[in-house]
Amino acid sequence: MSASVRVDVWSDIACPWCYIGKRKFEAALAEFDGAADVTVTYRSFELAPDTPVDFDGSEIDFLAGHKGMPREQVEQMLRQVSAVAESVGLRYDFDALRHTKTLLAHQALHHAKKHGKQLDLVERLFQAYFTEGRHVGRAEELAELAAEVGLDRDETFRKLQEGTYADAVQDDLRQAKAFGIRGVPFYVFNERYAVSGAQQPDVFLQALRKARSEGVSS
Repeated sequence: MSASVRVDVWSDIACPWCYIGKRKFEAALAEFDGAADVTVTYRSFELAPDTPVDFDGSEIDFLAGHKGMPREQVEQMLRQVSAVAESVGLRYDFDALRHTKTLLAHQALHHAKKHGKQLDLVERLFQAYFTEGRHVGRAEELAELAAEVGLDRDETFRKLQEGTYADAVQDDLRQAKAFGIRGVPFYVFNERYAVSGAQQPDVFLQALRKARSEGVSS
C-alpha cells in the first residue's frame, strides 16, 4: 500500500514565481507513481503586505515607485521572468496586470478549500492575475472567478464580506513566520522536508519520493 504524501505550499497569487513553481511541481507530480496519494494544500503568504487594494499604475510603476527599484532594472527583471514563464507554457501580461493586495484572494482560497475547489481556484486566480488583467483584490471579482470553478457566487461574496476566513489566513501567515519563510513558493512535504523556490521538476520529484519512503504524514 502506497504511503500518502501531504504537500503544503506557501504561495501568493501576486508572485510570478509561484505560478511558475506550480507548473514545475505539476510536471513532477505527473512523473510520480504515487500521485493519487498526494494531497496538496495552498497556504497564505503576502509577498508585499504594504500593497494597496487599488494601485493606480502598472507593475513597473509599482516596483519602481513603491519599491524604489530603477525602472530599467524592473523592465529587465520582468522580461526575464516572462521568458521563464513561457518555458513552462505560461504567457504573462505585465502591461495588463492589476497590482493589488491579496489578503482577500487568500480568504477566497480558504473558502474554496472547504468546498474541495482550492486547486481549481488557485489556477483560476493565477491566470486571472497574470494573463487577463483581472482585479483579484475585490470581493465582487473574486466571487465571479470562484463561480467559474463551480463555487456559489453569492455565498463566496458573502463569506468575503464577512471576513469568515480572515483568521485562517492569519494562521497561515503566522506559521510561515514560525517556519522562517521569507520568500515563496515554499513547499513543505509531510511537515518534514522543505523545497524553496520554483525548482526544477526533478527536485520536486525527489522530495515526493523521499516523503513517501519515510512514512505517512500525520
